[in-house]
Amino acid sequence: MVKTERRYDIDWLRVIAIGLLLIYHIAIIFQPWAMFIGFIRSDEFLEGLWKPMTMLNVWRIPLLFYVSGMGLYFAMRKRNWKQLILERTKRILLPFVFGFVAITTLHMYIFQTYYDMPLGYYPHVGHLWFLGNIFAYVLLLLPLFFYLKKNENGRFKNVLSKFMGNPVGPLSISIFFVVEALLVKPQLFALYAETWHGFFLGLLAFFFGFLFVYSGKTFWQTVLKWRYFYLGIAAVLYGIRYVEFATEAPGYLTAIEANCWIFGVFGLGYKYLNRPSKILSYLSQAAYPVYIIHMFVLYIGAMLILPLEMPTVLKFIAITAFTGIICYLLYEFVLRRVVFLRPFFGLKWTSKKIERSKLHSPDINLE
Repeated sequence: MVKTERRYDIDWLRVIAIGLLLIYHIAIIFQPWAMFIGFIRSDEFLEGLWKPMTMLNVWRIPLLFYVSGMGLYFAMRKRNWKQLILERTKRILLPFVFGFVAITTLHMYIFQTYYDMPLGYYPHVGHLWFLGNIFAYVLLLLPLFFYLKKNENGRFKNVLSKFMGNPVGPLSISIFFVVEALLVKPQLFALYAETWHGFFLGLLAFFFGFLFVYSGKTFWQTVLKWRYFYLGIAAVLYGIRYVEFATEAPGYLTAIEANCWIFGVFGLGYKYLNRPSKILSYLSQAAYPVYIIHMFVLYIGAMLILPLEMPTVLKFIAITAFTGIICYLLYEFVLRRVVFLRPFFGLKWTSKKIERSKLHSPDINLE
């Protein structure tokens, strides 16, 4: 078995990104356009809450695609292509298909009930579109990735490693995202779900996420050293987007901004988060199942809390707390413990004894 360096910062970033996703989706409830994308909508709005979300929404999903590509690199260190496809089928495709039929229909049922709409059963991917994209990327890119793995000591990797040692190296890959934005011309840059823009942008991020880890330590040393440089560029571009374009700048500018945020976040994570902890061990295991179930939980929270007489800000806080607590309880006392449910939520078939030992181990599964 090939021994690989543990990268706790990558797992932390995945956990943090999923946590931000929950807050982002709850913030949508308090926007006037929420019903147009199938969300329960509050009668009182918090439109000011959306301003910071417009900074977040251009890089939170691309970040997850980058991290997923990195995770595939680590998975390939211990598996051949058949083992990898089988493992990804169990960990990604099975939860995707199960969620398509059994999870996304739940929050649509709650939506229809809340608005006294005629009940209709129509399976759809909903927020799980991300899993379908990831599985497609694995199938598309696996031949190339295994070719690169086979030639890991070749000229390409040496050139790539040297190129990533320069601050312009990571920044230069933004040109591919700029071209994507110019060719696809998304109506909104942050409209990723079930769009060609989301598919191609995700494909690029997944591919380069793999290459960044494949290139060795030089990429990480570069983003560590130049993290504030990248964050500074991102902040300036966000300022331009906010002031000049009412947060919806041309896609080519937003593509550069998004990557700069991500490279800055990678640098901060590498600096401050690359260390083991029992909390991370737990959260890393919980993040995937919580991602799968969070939508119908927050819909239930909205259904129960929105009709209450309380300030709108307190409703937002209450729905956020409700979603976090109920997701934790469902994961801790149902999904993690009921053996036959585990595979449907991206967890391995594991005995309670082994699972307990994992939770008390600082060793993190990046795959």
